[in-house]
Amino acid sequence: MASKLLRAVILGPPGSGKGTVCQRIAQSFGLQHLSSGHFLRENIKANTGFPRTLVQAEALDKICELDLVITLNIPFETLKDRLSRRWIHPPSGRVYNLDFNPPHVHGIDDITGEPLVQQEDDKPEAVAARLRQYKDVAKPVIELYKSRGVLHQFSGTETNKIWPYVYTLFSNKITPIQSKEAY
Repeated sequence: MASKLLRAVILGPPGSGKGTVCQRIAQSFGLQHLSSGHFLRENIKANTGFPRTLVQAEALDKICELDLVITLNIPFETLKDRLSRRWIHPPSGRVYNLDFNPPHVHGIDDITGEPLVQQEDDKPEAVAARLRQYKDVAKPVIELYKSRGVLHQFSGTETNKIWPYVYTLFSNKITPIQSKEAY
């Protein structure tokens, strides 16, 4: 039996929980998670993503038709706090937050024992500019997908409270392999 192909994009400002939501979707539904942010940071180091601009969204249209697009709406203050408390393990892409997902030892990756780093654009002085930039470029992308009827918006301050709604949406499109309560 062939498995169903589901093409989805998760949009949201830096620190909105896109990576966490994508990881949960991949685990719950047996799907592959491809992080544009990770690929682009590795290759470009320029804080741009896909599809984060209208031109990129239109280019994606030429490659495939999306089944659904999710946008995560998180309050500015929550994003600012999350980003300024975020540390990463660059080789693996593991993300830690000093408030709700801290490493066992401060500054050290739990699995490898290697040092964690705070990206320059996650430092408090850079966060506000990143969030303003995202808002400016994302608005036309969000409007495009809204006009096509594939956009689903979720708002909140905690990924764990948004997740059940995202899970339900995906469950209507593809059969889960793991329950939403697994998180």
